[in-house]
Amino acid sequence: MDRERETLRALIGPHQSHTPMPELIGRVNRHVRGWSHYFGLGYPRKPFRQLNHFVRDRLGRHLQRRSQRGWCAREGVSRFAHLDHLGLIAL
Repeated sequence: MDRERETLRALIGPHQSHTPMPELIGRVNRHVRGWSHYFGLGYPRKPFRQLNHFVRDRLGRHLQRRSQRGWCAREGVSRFAHLDHLGLIAL
């Protein structure tokens, strides 16, 4: 899990602020989907839940970092629902 978090930090780091969000989410989805297929045997429920939370939190902070005035979702829409709308997959 620690190695996966480090890889995701590199994918969603500050140096990716110029990357369009759909492209960034596509890269993250591709990586997370491959990781889940490899480690999906057994009882992966708890690690998958932890990884979902980590990815959503990092992408939410990434949205804040990209915006000059502090990003916020439309009224009535949570940050997580906005990320789901952009195409982020959940494990």
